Amino acid sequence: MNAESDQRTAAGAEGSGTDRERLGSRAPHFVRRSRALHLSWQAGVFVVGLAVVVAGIVMLPLPGPGWLVIFAGMAIWATEFVWAQLVLRWTRRKVTEAARRALDPRVRRRNIALTVTGLVIVAGLVAAYVAQYGLEVPWRAGD
Repeated sequence: MNAESDQRTAAGAEGSGTDRERLGSRAPHFVRRSRALHLSWQAGVFVVGLAVVVAGIVMLPLPGPGWLVIFAGMAIWATEFVWAQLVLRWTRRKVTEAARRALDPRVRRRNIALTVTGLVIVAGLVAAYVAQYGLEVPWRAGD
């Protein structure tokens, strides 16, 4: 099986004819020439990408940029695997659509109205608590 035959163009993959990014391995040519070397290269890329993705998953509940690290691991995988390239393209497309929707004036007005409503409700609850119990907290921190 020739590694060059794995290279496919993605024209129109995102709905536009201008996208000419190639799918498949981005390994150096000397690596792609040897099947054993290419498989070893892919295994190494997979292991490194897996380590980065696992680190990102660990960072999700802990302090740290979990999602950013997960996407970095996916980008590492995307240097070698078509499925990761397609996942990253899909993610990029969805993030771009979400950003465009968030900048829509109607959506921005709605989000501002919801935020103000939430803040008014929280302020009302705090005011009701202070009116009922005063500014004294219900626990003793100094004992």
